[in-house]
Amino acid sequence: MKPIYFERAIFISWYCSKRDCAFCYLSSKPDVEQDPLKDRRSKDSIFAEAEICKACNWKVEFISGGCDTYTDDELLDIIKTISKITKQKQWLNLGILTEKQLKLFKPYIEGVCGTVECITPKLRDKLCPSKPLKEIEEMFQLCDKLNLKKAITLVLGLGETEKDIPLLNKFIKKYSVDRLTIYRLKPQKNTIFEKSKGPTTQYYTKWIKEIRGEFPKLEIIAGSWLSHLTEINKLIKAGANAITKFPSIRLFNSDYAKTIEEECKKANKELISKLSGKVNIKTTNPSLKKYLKKMNS
Repeated sequence: MKPIYFERAIFISWYCSKRDCAFCYLSSKPDVEQDPLKDRRSKDSIFAEAEICKACNWKVEFISGGCDTYTDDELLDIIKTISKITKQKQWLNLGILTEKQLKLFKPYIEGVCGTVECITPKLRDKLCPSKPLKEIEEMFQLCDKLNLKKAITLVLGLGETEKDIPLLNKFIKKYSVDRLTIYRLKPQKNTIFEKSKGPTTQYYTKWIKEIRGEFPKLEIIAGSWLSHLTEINKLIKAGANAITKFPSIRLFNSDYAKTIEEECKKANKELISKLSGKVNIKTTNPSLKKYLKKMNS
């Protein structure tokens, strides 16, 4: 039985200077004031999550957050500490990073992620007006210069069609993308997708299968939602290397977690990341104690 991982993104803030991606919950709150100093997580909470990832054998998918929340020195401290805790170099999903930033973070990172989200040109311009694809492409060129790896994210159900798969394959090939995280749309209230049903499982698996056929060595991480967990075995069989987008701390030891474990078995994969049982970590961190109490209850 081949192994498979659960990957968890570590979010470090809720502030974002862009706030206009049409599918994002932040776009539904245009009049709500944000403060980069207030809309961020405490370091205790961030580092507690990193400790849990290590203890449960969850891969850190990437360090993620809204654009322009932290200073470079603050980010460096967070990235460096998470790298030290997990004993692994990290992936960053923090918007467009400059050459100066990439050089600063390079000792502690494996690569960076570009939020492509949608590959259909005119549709993407409409959905992500403040995140032009050209900026991601320029960042990837810097990654090549600095010998850093590249990843992208994609959301299915935004209006793209199967005819757009060759466009994605072309982009992956052109920029030698190493990792793809692919999600199904989760309709957010008060956005243009509020009443959307999202993609079918058949549609979702077709994208993964065709991408896998084109790129046998590409790392594909697939995200599902609580309402669709029974599709996970099909996503894995189609070619996903890992799974993500499950609230693994809040729902540790739950029936949902056990469903994921069963889905991996159905796909003839051994889930070597822990989603049930007991988690014991000696700590004085109050946030970590709180998380462990929730997980072990």
